[in-house]
Amino acid sequence: STLDRSSAASDVYKRQKLTIIIPVFDNLEGLKITIQSIQNQTLKDFEVWIIDGNSSEQTQEYLKTQLPPFYFLSEKDDGIYDAMNKGILKSKKGKDIYNHKTYVVAGDGCLMEGISHESLSLAGHLKLKNLVMFFDNNSISIDGPTSLAVSDNYKKRLEAYGWDYIDINGHNEKQIFKAIKKCQNAKRPTVIACKTTIGFGSPNKSGKSSAHGSPLGDEEIQLVRKKLKWKHAPFEIPKEILQEWRSVGENGKKEVKKWEKKAGPKLKKITDKNSQKLTKLFADAKNMAIKESKPIATRKSSEDILNLLTVHMPELIGGSADLAGSNNTKTKSQKIIKPGNFAGSYIHYGVREHAMCGIMNGIALHGELIPYGGTFLIFSDYCKPSIRLSALMKQRVVYVMTHDSIGLGEDGPTHQPVEQIAGLRAIPNLNVFRPADTIETIECWDLALRQTNTPSVLSLTRQNLKLLRTNNDQINKCSYGAYEIYRSNPEINLTIIATGSEVEIAVEASQQLAKENIHSKVVSLSLIHI
Repeated sequence: STLDRSSAASDVYKRQKLTIIIPVFDNLEGLKITIQSIQNQTLKDFEVWIIDGNSSEQTQEYLKTQLPPFYFLSEKDDGIYDAMNKGILKSKKGKDIYNHKTYVVAGDGCLMEGISHESLSLAGHLKLKNLVMFFDNNSISIDGPTSLAVSDNYKKRLEAYGWDYIDINGHNEKQIFKAIKKCQNAKRPTVIACKTTIGFGSPNKSGKSSAHGSPLGDEEIQLVRKKLKWKHAPFEIPKEILQEWRSVGENGKKEVKKWEKKAGPKLKKITDKNSQKLTKLFADAKNMAIKESKPIATRKSSEDILNLLTVHMPELIGGSADLAGSNNTKTKSQKIIKPGNFAGSYIHYGVREHAMCGIMNGIALHGELIPYGGTFLIFSDYCKPSIRLSALMKQRVVYVMTHDSIGLGEDGPTHQPVEQIAGLRAIPNLNVFRPADTIETIECWDLALRQTNTPSVLSLTRQNLKLLRTNNDQINKCSYGAYEIYRSNPEINLTIIATGSEVEIAVEASQQLAKENIHSKVVSLSLIHI
């Protein structure tokens, strides 16, 4: 009734994000009427938290069927109000499943790399309090002391990024334990700077670059053994250490089994449900594209299919390197992930292409989530190291690369990709899709999401392209890699092979040749390797 009280109030609700809290006891019919009333409102940005007090089993089953923006929580769960307030968790069940820290080990060289600046900055901005980095600070690189090339004040640098900084002796296990314990309640990401000596225990190579990438040698090893009073043979692990280590492993195994029992059925249910949805979703999208049959850029075609996917696949985590409006990667339903609020599904990576792709690898490796991120194809050069790692690690990561040819508008030669596609196609276990129209774009997204062990690049246009396929035979022809898309005559003189935006040009060329009685077929090569 509050929503209907006045048009003025209704206007306010339309302009602001609205959180509606419904306490439920045992009035199922009343609850259904309330939910229907809210659904009938023209609210653009709202969420409804349904708090189950002590309702019947029938009411609880109904509550569990509700989809976002309706979120069902049991009042019996601890921490429920914290979850609501922060907007991070959709239920206490999620907190039970994902309650760990992420630990990183980095060295001096790692913090010299450009990607470290990008990723450390973003992590600090987002206040990733579950991120802990051990910095092995030994001040030695391959060429010699790090002072040859760097004089950074690491403490000031990391604190400027928004990180907590803890200095310890990296050879003192008590200090290590104390630092780990301290960061368990951190509000920001933490770096534990471990001051160490490379080649520790080596009389002649300790603290020198000669210990960095070369074996110590037999004579030096004997000296190290003597200094450290180490009497065990090579590869022999002392019994007391082995027993302690295996004890830790056994405890970990028990924890894993408990976690799998709790998480497994929920995750499988989500996966099975989405698999069934996808088939129908892609078929409906192709029918709609054929019905509209209008020239459209494939970056826009990608946005249209993403608008459907992001509603039905909450595990899709999108983003862009400061080009969301150009890459068309953000959909109407996606909320932005912000510092302290991770309820959304879209990340603004800023102008950090390399970090974006590295972070997407991390998201994929964590499991259960499917990351995709956008930039211009010309900037794939910034992303190449991470794309190669996606392929090596067999991770399902989707790279949305737009403005894929010389037809990209006013940016000019610096933004025109020439050698990028060839370079990407040379990477083993990487699908490089170059769709020719809306139908192919839909099919390429379908294949990219179903390839669980292979990353994908979607090479998309800025310019509008005609719809070349006007019949929906329900076959994903892009799954063939190449197929005949046009034929001017049953008997032909030649075959024209083209990809992406050039397929439309190839079809027009085939039609012109036919006027000269030279007949041909056009093959769309949407994917060279599959």
